[in-house]
Amino acid sequence: MSTPAFDSLGPFDSLQLESGLSLHPRIKLLFTIFRSDKSVSPIDDWKIKRSIIDYLKSSHSVAVPDEDVEIRKFKDLKKRKRDDPVARGSLVIRELGFLPKALRFKKEEENEGKIEDLEKKFVEWRRGLVEKMDGMELNLEGSKFKLSVALPASDDFQAMKKDWEELVAFGNRGYNRGGRQQPDTIVLRGVPSRWFAEPRVSSKPSMLVTHSIFSAFGQIRNLDVAEDNDLGRDADEDEVEIVSGLQCKIVVRFEKYRDFYNAFKVLCGRSLQKEGSRLRADYEVTWDKDGFFRHSRTQTEERSRWVPASGTANYRGEAPRRQYHTTRYSPDEARPKRFKE
Repeated sequence: MSTPAFDSLGPFDSLQLESGLSLHPRIKLLFTIFRSDKSVSPIDDWKIKRSIIDYLKSSHSVAVPDEDVEIRKFKDLKKRKRDDPVARGSLVIRELGFLPKALRFKKEEENEGKIEDLEKKFVEWRRGLVEKMDGMELNLEGSKFKLSVALPASDDFQAMKKDWEELVAFGNRGYNRGGRQQPDTIVLRGVPSRWFAEPRVSSKPSMLVTHSIFSAFGQIRNLDVAEDNDLGRDADEDEVEIVSGLQCKIVVRFEKYRDFYNAFKVLCGRSLQKEGSRLRADYEVTWDKDGFFRHSRTQTEERSRWVPASGTANYRGEAPRRQYHTTRYSPDEARPKRFKE
């Protein structure tokens, strides 16, 4: 697969990856629901969902199917204080084909290299949508509710970029105190384990498959894959049984800052889809602030659990619950080389 031109990738463009995976743009919003009257009637989550969908359709010409709006009620509602939230949820807008026209952006302008202008217009439109929905009231047959709406932190690329620029400029928690070091590690949570597994070998994620997928963004220095069973859980919500091992957490450390930057920007605000599957994984992506691989290396040294130089089982088979991997030899990380550069 040829290396994609990330600089020319617009906010509404999809990206094909290895192993039949692809990234698709989306707008995801998180909302919290409060009562705005003294009613104690039960919460009808279906009516709340329909009210939100109808509002988006009538006020913004945005079509969102039922399955892309999720509402989770908090438990023990009768014991909660009046000002406490009663539910929370999320919605995902996947069909963004209407936006270039709404933003008055022409396809030929994209070819002229005005991607940054389109990105700014898109961010402004998304911010405006959040501002209009935040604080809106829903009147459902006499029961009134109020929404608090926000953009997920992991979807706001500019805000996270500002965070790491401030960290480099004014502090370096998690990095070497002796110098200014830019971030280079991405943390991806909430992706299906089987999409990163070797077909007909195992349902658990494979290091080889994961490496081949993310190497499209640049040369990888470190890679870690582990089960991720706690994403999205909240002790105050009604319990939902989650099967262990269905999702995984992937941590990728790149050799160059530019590769990290490109990968992070592309992954923000997109969903992952597997060829032949209707499911789209709305993962969370963040950057590593705490030196994940340095801490992992220290713990591994203390426990004497280095991967043997002659061992191949971890690469031909599956990733265990916690697996640490270095893709090249370096003086400070004297580990065997696993992949050709």
